Amino acid sequence: MKYEKFKIINLIKDLIINIEKNLVNFPKKEIELKHQLRNDAYQLLLIMYEANVTKNQERRAELQEKSIAYVKHIDFLINLCYDKKIINEKKYLKFGDSLDTIIRYIMGWMNVKQRESQS
Repeated sequence: MKYEKFKIINLIKDLIINIEKNLVNFPKKEIELKHQLRNDAYQLLLIMYEANVTKNQERRAELQEKSIAYVKHIDFLINLCYDKKIINEKKYLKFGDSLDTIIRYIMGWMNVKQRESQS
Protein backbone atom coordinates (compact mmCIF):
# COMPACT_ATOMS: atom_id res chain seq x y z
CA MET A 1 0.00 0.00 0.00
CA LYS A 2 1.30 3.42 -0.96
CA TYR A 3 1.52 5.89 1.90
CA GLU A 4 0.77 9.53 1.37
CA LYS A 5 2.06 12.72 2.95
CA PHE A 6 -1.39 13.45 4.38
CA LYS A 7 -1.29 11.60 7.72
CA ILE A 8 -5.08 11.37 8.21
CA ILE A 9 -5.44 9.50 4.91
CA ASN A 10 -2.86 6.95 6.02
CA LEU A 11 -4.64 6.47 9.35
CA ILE A 12 -7.95 5.90 7.58
CA LYS A 13 -6.36 3.48 5.11
CA ASP A 14 -4.93 1.53 8.06
CA LEU A 15 -8.40 1.51 9.65
CA ILE A 16 -9.93 0.15 6.44
CA ILE A 17 -7.30 -2.60 6.23
CA ASN A 18 -7.99 -3.49 9.86
CA ILE A 19 -11.75 -3.54 9.25
CA GLU A 20 -11.34 -5.72 6.14
CA LYS A 21 -9.09 -8.11 8.03
CA ASN A 22 -11.61 -8.44 10.87
CA LEU A 23 -14.66 -8.78 8.60
CA VAL A 24 -13.53 -12.11 7.17
CA ASN A 25 -15.24 -14.23 9.83
CA PHE A 26 -18.24 -11.94 10.30
CA PRO A 27 -21.48 -13.88 11.02
CA LYS A 28 -23.86 -14.07 8.06
CA LYS A 29 -26.79 -12.92 10.20
CA GLU A 30 -24.94 -9.61 10.79
CA ILE A 31 -24.25 -8.97 7.10
CA GLU A 32 -25.92 -5.53 7.17
CA LEU A 33 -23.69 -4.42 10.05
CA LYS A 34 -20.66 -5.61 8.08
CA HIS A 35 -21.71 -3.67 4.97
CA GLN A 36 -22.45 -0.50 6.94
CA LEU A 37 -19.08 -0.63 8.68
CA ARG A 38 -17.22 -1.14 5.43
CA ASN A 39 -19.20 1.55 3.57
CA ASP A 40 -18.72 4.13 6.33
CA ALA A 41 -14.96 3.55 6.37
CA TYR A 42 -14.70 4.03 2.60
CA GLN A 43 -16.98 7.11 2.75
CA LEU A 44 -14.72 8.56 5.45
CA LEU A 45 -11.72 8.11 3.17
CA LEU A 46 -13.52 9.78 0.27
CA ILE A 47 -14.62 12.74 2.42
CA MET A 48 -11.08 13.28 3.68
CA TYR A 49 -9.69 13.22 0.15
CA GLU A 50 -12.30 15.79 -0.87
CA ALA A 51 -11.61 17.98 2.17
CA ASN A 52 -7.90 17.90 1.41
CA VAL A 53 -8.28 19.20 -2.15
CA THR A 54 -11.13 21.66 -1.55
CA LYS A 55 -10.03 25.30 -1.74
CA ASN A 56 -13.29 26.65 -0.29
CA GLN A 57 -12.72 27.00 3.48
CA GLU A 58 -16.41 26.69 4.35
CA ARG A 59 -16.74 23.50 2.30
CA ARG A 60 -13.58 22.09 3.90
CA ALA A 61 -14.93 22.79 7.40
CA GLU A 62 -18.22 21.15 6.44
CA LEU A 63 -16.41 18.05 5.19
CA GLN A 64 -14.24 17.91 8.30
CA GLU A 65 -17.34 18.03 10.50
CA LYS A 66 -18.97 15.35 8.38
CA SER A 67 -15.88 13.18 8.73
CA ILE A 68 -16.10 13.41 12.52
CA ALA A 69 -19.70 12.24 12.31
CA TYR A 70 -18.57 9.26 10.21
CA VAL A 71 -15.84 8.38 12.72
CA LYS A 72 -18.39 8.50 15.55
CA HIS A 73 -20.77 6.31 13.55
CA ILE A 74 -17.98 3.81 12.85
CA ASP A 75 -17.21 3.85 16.58
CA PHE A 76 -20.86 3.04 17.32
CA LEU A 77 -20.79 0.15 14.84
CA ILE A 78 -17.55 -1.22 16.32
CA ASN A 79 -19.11 -0.96 19.77
CA LEU A 80 -22.12 -2.90 18.47
CA CYS A 81 -19.78 -5.59 17.09
CA TYR A 82 -18.16 -5.86 20.50
CA ASP A 83 -21.52 -6.03 22.30
CA LYS A 84 -22.64 -8.81 19.95
CA LYS A 85 -19.33 -10.60 20.60
CA ILE A 86 -18.33 -10.42 16.92
CA ILE A 87 -14.97 -8.93 17.89
CA ASN A 88 -13.02 -9.50 21.08
CA GLU A 89 -11.87 -6.88 23.58
CA LYS A 90 -8.36 -6.65 22.12
CA LYS A 91 -9.71 -5.82 18.64
CA TYR A 92 -12.28 -3.46 20.14
CA LEU A 93 -9.57 -1.51 21.97
CA LYS A 94 -7.37 -1.42 18.86
CA PHE A 95 -10.25 0.00 16.80
CA GLY A 96 -10.97 2.52 19.56
CA ASP A 97 -7.37 3.74 19.61
CA SER A 98 -7.36 4.04 15.85
CA LEU A 99 -10.62 6.04 15.79
CA ASP A 100 -9.43 8.31 18.62
CA THR A 101 -6.25 9.08 16.71
CA ILE A 102 -8.19 9.88 13.54
CA ILE A 103 -10.49 12.27 15.43
CA ARG A 104 -7.51 13.97 17.09
CA TYR A 105 -5.88 14.56 13.71
CA ILE A 106 -9.09 15.90 12.17
CA MET A 107 -9.68 18.22 15.12
CA GLY A 108 -6.07 19.41 14.95
CA TRP A 109 -6.47 20.08 11.22
CA MET A 110 -9.67 22.03 11.89
CA ASN A 111 -7.99 24.11 14.62
CA VAL A 112 -5.02 24.97 12.38
CA LYS A 113 -7.31 26.12 9.57
CA GLN A 114 -9.39 28.20 12.00
CA ARG A 115 -6.27 29.95 13.32
CA GLU A 116 -5.06 30.61 9.77
CA SER A 117 -8.38 32.16 8.75
CA GLN A 118 -8.39 34.39 11.85
CA SER A 119 -4.94 35.76 11.05
